[in-house]
Amino acid sequence: MTLYTQAESNIRKTWLYLTCFLIFVITLGWLISYFVGSYIILWLAVIYSILMSFFSYWYSDKIVLAMSRARPIKKKDNPELYRVVENLCITAGLPLPKIYIINEAQPNAFATGRGPKHAVVAVTQGLLDRLERNELEGVIAHELAHIGNRDILLSAVIVVLVGIIVVLTDFFFRISFWGGLGRRTSRDGGQIRLIMLLIALVLAILAPLFATLIKLGISRKREFLADAKGALLTRYPQGLAKALEKISKNPNPLPGANNATAHLYIASPFRGKRSQSWLTKLFMTHPPIEERIRALRGMKI
Repeated sequence: MTLYTQAESNIRKTWLYLTCFLIFVITLGWLISYFVGSYIILWLAVIYSILMSFFSYWYSDKIVLAMSRARPIKKKDNPELYRVVENLCITAGLPLPKIYIINEAQPNAFATGRGPKHAVVAVTQGLLDRLERNELEGVIAHELAHIGNRDILLSAVIVVLVGIIVVLTDFFFRISFWGGLGRRTSRDGGQIRLIMLLIALVLAILAPLFATLIKLGISRKREFLADAKGALLTRYPQGLAKALEKISKNPNPLPGANNATAHLYIASPFRGKRSQSWLTKLFMTHPPIEERIRALRGMKI
């Protein structure tokens, strides 16, 4: 498989996941509204979720940077890093993002922001200390690929959909607790209505888990795509492959990382026992490093 066919395959799979996600949200919303007997609740839930996600979208980058304790730098603070970012931005046809440094020993990096014109690239001091220039270029190219691919925008859309599911299921269980569904089912009667009610209950219980799994599936595919686009940008897949090896083998923890921000980093920031827990593995936002390295080394550019 070449770089181009892998990128096309990842794009198709990403949109397939997103389509399934949308269908799932619409189906769940229709079932809940049907048993409630009013579509007003559905619209209120949708509007509420979108408003919450809208504010999260506009301020999420500031929140993430504060949580990671990243500090902005100027060109005079680290000329070499700035040259790497500037050169790759020219090659990629992207505006220069703001550059931040996280004063932590673990080598890692992430990109955030609303889009190419409002983007941020943050790298740890450990990344600058441990990587050679071609490896650093591979990491920066990966993060610029996330910016160029509008992954931040896609993530915002997923947040909206997950928010809708959470609010809808909350409404469903509250109304069920009040007895509204039971009265409606008894009044209307019929085995078909009862079966549909049971299906709606099962969907409401499993909805948050399904939503999270679909979100993780999309996140993992975007990592493969960013690897591929980053390798195309540098014309040297081995640089990113070697960088991922060094990042994965480093034992230092990253105190500012948590489950809410882990998906932003180029590699999982969790180390030690935290990385081995079954819960972390179940909701892992990145594909295994070994698979990514194997895909990079198998590319033909």
